[in-house]
Amino acid sequence: MKKVLSYIFLFYFFITAPCFAEKTGFTQEDRERLVRLEATLKVFMQQVDKRFEQVDKRISELREDMNKRFELVDKRFEEMREDMNKRFELVDKRFEEMINFLWMLVGIFTTLTAAVIGFAYWDRRTIIRKAKDEAIETIEREGRLKEFIKALRAYAAEDEKFATVLRSFGLL
Repeated sequence: MKKVLSYIFLFYFFITAPCFAEKTGFTQEDRERLVRLEATLKVFMQQVDKRFEQVDKRISELREDMNKRFELVDKRFEEMREDMNKRFELVDKRFEEMINFLWMLVGIFTTLTAAVIGFAYWDRRTIIRKAKDEAIETIEREGRLKEFIKALRAYAAEDEKFATVLRSFGLL
């Protein structure tokens, strides 16, 4: 900004200087002073330019340094992100293993339950059938039913009507 203002000042001064010389009547000494002033101003402008260049150089160095630091921070965040992704993948694998294990347990318990129920049904059916057969044998062996049926058959041999009734029930 200062640089621009100094250029504007010089431009204005050089344009208006001849006008002042005619109106005010500058002397040779004034003109020499003006030349010295111009030389001093040129040196000042050169120094200002050098300083601005130095400031620009410093700013560009700082900018590069900042960019390097931001790149380092970005790398760190990227590494952290990768670490987090790996951890999440490990947790996901662990959950998947746990779910598979739970499915195995469900399968085992379902199989055991079905086996126990099937065994209980088979055992009950077998015992009931065997008990029924044993009860019938015991009744036939020990009971008077056999003798009663023999007596009925003997009576049916004498009575034809009674024999027909026994045949209809499959006892003759």
